[in-house]
Amino acid sequence: MKSFENPKAIRHFQSICDNCQDLINQYHTPSDLKLFSDGYLQALRNSNSLELKDQEKLEELTERWIRDPSSFINPKDKPNSQFY
Repeated sequence: MKSFENPKAIRHFQSICDNCQDLINQYHTPSDLKLFSDGYLQALRNSNSLELKDQEKLEELTERWIRDPSSFINPKDKPNSQFY
């Protein structure tokens, strides 16, 4: 997996991950997570707060993270069955 070098990109990625985990805990679907992350990323794009390469990397990693079922582990350390 590629990594970020820009601290702002790291903070945005962590924010997206934390919010998506909260949405999963509230029984939202993967399509809801995608909708949330797309909106977040579009707002970042519109604000020009990240360089283009960091924005593209953030978009790519966010998409991969949301698609990966192991990203969403419940408190009993079992992957969320909703993603299989």
